[in-house]
Amino acid sequence: MSKQKVIVLAVTVQGLSKAEAARRYGVSRQWVHELLTRYRTGGLDAVEARSRRPNSNPRSTGADITARILALRASLTDAGLDAGPVTIAWHLEREGLQPPSTSTIRRILHTSGMITREPKKRPKASLHRFEAHQPNETWQSDFTHWSLADGTDIEILNFLDDHSRYLLACTAYRPVTVTAVVTTFLTAAAEYGLPASTLTDNGMVYTTRLAGGRGGRNAFEHQLHALGITQKNGSPNHPQTQGKIERFHQTLKKWLTGQPPAHTLDDLNEQLEKFRHIYNHERPHRALGRRTPATAYTATPKAAPAGAKQGDHWRRRIDRVDQFGKLTLRHAGRLHHIGIGRAHASKHVLMLIHDADVTISDTTTGEIIRELTIDPTRDYQSRTSGQRKTPRSEDRGVNDDPTHP
Repeated sequence: MSKQKVIVLAVTVQGLSKAEAARRYGVSRQWVHELLTRYRTGGLDAVEARSRRPNSNPRSTGADITARILALRASLTDAGLDAGPVTIAWHLEREGLQPPSTSTIRRILHTSGMITREPKKRPKASLHRFEAHQPNETWQSDFTHWSLADGTDIEILNFLDDHSRYLLACTAYRPVTVTAVVTTFLTAAAEYGLPASTLTDNGMVYTTRLAGGRGGRNAFEHQLHALGITQKNGSPNHPQTQGKIERFHQTLKKWLTGQPPAHTLDDLNEQLEKFRHIYNHERPHRALGRRTPATAYTATPKAAPAGAKQGDHWRRRIDRVDQFGKLTLRHAGRLHHIGIGRAHASKHVLMLIHDADVTISDTTTGEIIRELTIDPTRDYQSRTSGQRKTPRSEDRGVNDDPTHP
């Protein structure tokens, strides 16, 4: 029996006065009076302890906000986008609504059965995070696989700004080649400026540093070297170095899963362009304090290569060597013929032109076929005229060495 009931019975059955009961049980006379009042109103059970919870809470989440939270959770999930409490709060703010705390949103989702508990993850304190201080300080790049509706394997090439997570390029190829990497890189650079450095894995489309020295630099390495851009490559079998773009691939594939299957490469690229806009402008990023990548990318001045000026004009052409082993190129208003060699007849090549400097590489392997400087006084550029020698490895600086990580 509870103490409250004992006090009431001591007064009503044993005949103790209120003052005597208060002294015996160590409570105030006013409390004894309150218990007797409850007893006369509702009986002995009415004297038990009552909840102090208020009948109403002026700060409780309204039914309209709760309904909108659940609707956002469902729509974002169906669209393949992040639908966590932080993202939902961001969308509520964009709609002009006052969002409750993220813990309240999480509680609402739990109560509605819309959150499935996940296994405990590695504590964030154990992770060592590295982030560039400025936009364009480092561009990460990698490609991932996806399938068309008929099962055709496609490779999606991405360039991501390390500082802001801004998605600079997201293009599907079949397959990704060195030429695709160079073309995508130069297209992004023309729109956003040159990066100070790049960070990739050691795939052959990015570097030949693990190829045993065969073939020298590929076209992408040569392009970075010529522009004064530092090339960084992660350690073999250590994808954590490119962690941001590896995690990005999960976000991309989650969104693609929620879309109708693409039937052609063009269909997929249309979807990717739509995703790029959503990712950059409409999706808050947790690592950016609920800002969008576009906001973070434009918030601070951009970095640039130390050895190149932004805005330098670079041309690129994919051409075919004729049956005589020659190419044609117009420079300063005059058409020039470039000797390549009959061994390369009918081969498709990538031509990178910067003023009078020309680099020609195989579109399939990325191997540099010829480097030359156009002699404007000559129509025919023989295989020995205007030849530019590639520096020997011992003559290069540390940042120029393709084997340097």
